[in-house]
Order: sequence, then C-alpha cells, then structure tokens
Amino acid sequence: MGRKSNVPSEIKIAAVEDYLKSKKSVAQICEELSVGNTTVREWIKIYESKGELGLLPMTRNIGYSKELKIKAVEEYLAGNGSALDISMKYGLRSKKQLQNWIMKYNSHEEIKSSEAGENRIMTKGRRTTLEERIAIVGYCIENGTDYNGTSRKYQVSYQQVRSWVIKFEESGIDGLLDRRGKCKPEDQLTEVEKLKAQMQLLEAKNKRLEMENALLKKLEEIERGRG
Repeated sequence: MGRKSNVPSEIKIAAVEDYLKSKKSVAQICEELSVGNTTVREWIKIYESKGELGLLPMTRNIGYSKELKIKAVEEYLAGNGSALDISMKYGLRSKKQLQNWIMKYNSHEEIKSSEAGENRIMTKGRRTTLEERIAIVGYCIENGTDYNGTSRKYQVSYQQVRSWVIKFEESGIDGLLDRRGKCKPEDQLTEVEKLKAQMQLLEAKNKRLEMENALLKKLEEIERGRG
C-alpha cells in the first residue's frame, strides 16, 4: 500500500475524531488515507495532548535551546520513553524534530540553539545564479529542509529557499531556471548540464533519505528492545 507524505490538517483532525467517537478503527483510517499505523496513533496522541491546534500547521518558528535539545536526545537514548513520549514531554510538534536532533547527535554534528534571538528569519533576498540555487537546494534537502539554517548560510531569504525547494520538487531542475531576460538565458543549458544538475540534487536527496532510514531503523530496534 502506498504512503502519502502529506495529509491535510482537517483530514487528520476528522480522522482522529472519528476514531475517538468509535466511528472508525485505526486500521480503517490507515486504509482510507494510505498511512501507517504508527502515524495515525501519533495523530491521536498529539490530539489528546494538545487538541486540534496540535495538528494544525505551524504559523511561526518555535525556538529550542541547545541544552533542551541535548537533554531530550539523551533522555531518549537512556530509555526514558519512546520518541513520541519524549517529543510530547518537551512540546515538540512531532517526533521527527527529535529524530533530527538524534541524527546530529549520533553523527557528532554540532547541535545548535534555535531560540528566538538566534532563529531570526532572513527576509531580504538577493539575485543568485543557477549554480548557487542548485547548491542551496542541495544543502537544504540534505539537511532536512532546514529553510532557516540554509537562508542564513547562503545569505538569501527564507522564502527564496522554500520557493526553490518546492519548485525543484515539482519541476526538477527546470523549476530553478531564471528566465527573467538576461544576456545568456539560463534555459539555454544543454541537456547534459541539466542532467548533471538534476543528479547533484537527487544525490543530496538520496543521502538524506539514507540517513533518515538508517536512523529510523535504529530507533525501531531500540523501541522494540524496550518492549
């Protein structure tokens, strides 16, 4: 059975309410929405803890200190709860945030604070070349679609980064071309050049997926061992 990467918030809420009213089972919801059992149970737990707001899209960035992130990771690794339990305890929107921190912790990457003063969103954009946009999108994808961190690293706006990633996901390398009248239009790239750029971004995406899959397998092993 296929898996949907995104289910609208209103559908999640309706599904959870149907479950809580005993109108549908978890299995029925999984079948109807093409999602996994764990995903549905996560929605239910979030709804029970935070209500409908917990399943609505975030309207602003929430900052977390470096100390809190490390504490949450170490608490999980010490066996003090499941990924979802620890995420709920520390007020995270989903266990994916915790999993990203664990991935950095285990690979000895620096875990940085993302508190309000250090999590300021860059709003001023700038002109970029196609090569820059390819590098920016590749970095963003490889780092878990960290729009804010990518915008700071490359000194472009948050909205630019988000827009380029979405365009790449929808249209491939053609989505990154800038056709606003130039001496040498970027759409004159040869097919070989386009293919090389496309491969560069797909490699970044595959690398990220491999890292995520390896982490998820490890987390599943840990949680099975605790059961």
